[in-house]
Amino acid sequence: MGCNCSKFTPCCWGSQFNATVLEAPDVENEEKNDLDVPPFREFAFEQLRVATAGFAVENIVSEHGEKAPNVVYKGKLENHRRIAVKRFNRAAWPDARQFLDEARSVGQLRNNRLANLLGCCCEGDERLLVAEYMPNDTLAKHLFHWETQPMKWPMRLRVVLHLAQALEYCTSKGRALYHDLNAYRILFDDDCNPRLSCFGLMKNSRDGKSYSTNLAFTPPEYLRTGRVTPESVIYSFGTLLLDLLSGKHIPPSHALDLIRDRNFLTLTDSCLEGQFSNDEGTELVRLASRCLQYEPRERPNAKSLVTALTSLQKETEVPSYVLMGIPHGDASSLQQLQLSPLGEACSRMDLTAIHEILEKTGYKDDEGTTNELSFQMWTDQMQETLNSKKKGDSAFRHKDFRAAIDCYTQFIDVGTMVSPTVFARRCLSYLMSDLPQQALNDAVQAQVVSPAWPTASYLQAAALLALGMENEAREALKDGSSLESRKNNAQ
Repeated sequence: MGCNCSKFTPCCWGSQFNATVLEAPDVENEEKNDLDVPPFREFAFEQLRVATAGFAVENIVSEHGEKAPNVVYKGKLENHRRIAVKRFNRAAWPDARQFLDEARSVGQLRNNRLANLLGCCCEGDERLLVAEYMPNDTLAKHLFHWETQPMKWPMRLRVVLHLAQALEYCTSKGRALYHDLNAYRILFDDDCNPRLSCFGLMKNSRDGKSYSTNLAFTPPEYLRTGRVTPESVIYSFGTLLLDLLSGKHIPPSHALDLIRDRNFLTLTDSCLEGQFSNDEGTELVRLASRCLQYEPRERPNAKSLVTALTSLQKETEVPSYVLMGIPHGDASSLQQLQLSPLGEACSRMDLTAIHEILEKTGYKDDEGTTNELSFQMWTDQMQETLNSKKKGDSAFRHKDFRAAIDCYTQFIDVGTMVSPTVFARRCLSYLMSDLPQQALNDAVQAQVVSPAWPTASYLQAAALLALGMENEAREALKDGSSLESRKNNAQ
């Protein structure tokens, strides 16, 4: 626990534990009016299909904590906003009106402590939710499965404060119920600030129970009644306090036994040694104990948790990404990426180098994507279409990019054959012609045709840089690097 365990004297512990939790003053969480979050909207299914490259397997994200059959995909909208799309199985929400009403209600919430709900889709049997995409994994990943460094004590305190503030905000807006609150529901945004997933705010449907099947972590009243209450959410908050204190997923009953026996050394993550004081550890254990009371009425509310946790905060001026040890949107983060020569060229906007690489690569990446033609399709018109492609290739090779655009457009518009390489080549031709928006559209289309193709992501980065969208370009480079790594590992 970072201090000598013997310092937890019964006298000290008793006085700390019996202290009364003061109710917080009636002050709303600070709501920023400058949140870059658009109003809730309804999406067409086709929009979300394109945004996720046809719900490609490569775009499934585990960091949003959702398990099959309800899967979460990452995607990009037409304006290049990154999104998380939760696609329910067909039986999850049989009542379309109930789904729409719930989604619209949750979609009215807007807070910087939430991964906000941007919209939904309800077409035929399809039920989808669209939320802000959080690129830096879940609390479960950083707490239980960390790779480079364990989460520091000040960051753990920040996580529980942000979570308490999220719950207080939702309660103030009439959404006090949250289903299956756990370490997978806490996500980290671009700045590595913790956010609460909005998906758990939807009222329970047929997509599963409100709590996981592990009964050891389930609020006792839920086991009796099968209903979630605001007090049940506080119980789950208590289990998260234990997670952050111990670095493990300890069953509440076992943790309470350790607390009663004053066995705090066993309860505390050994990685935290020397990072906090006796009083801080005692206070967090006390809060967890109160949240885990068997009787729901004896648990604190979210507002009192915010008050207690605010006073514990440390290193409040240090950005979360620094505390987490994660590079933050600058050159250093790109230097850590393993970019192919094409990725490097796109990151530098070296159009000449991009042209040389695409010309050298040819059409070898089109295998499995270009449509096979039947005998009946070999008509004069089809031959003319193929000739358009050949003329486009010749113009591209000789750097006559205006002619290449015209010829490739003739090939694409016929629509009989689909080639990601043609989209990539026309994309570069648009960049060479100072038409970056058209270039971006083609790079996105190349990814729709071939979701696992790193070239499509890299070209998106080049187009985004040309449009002055540097943050989005960095994310596209990261996507390309990730796809490149998967491709190399599979070979």
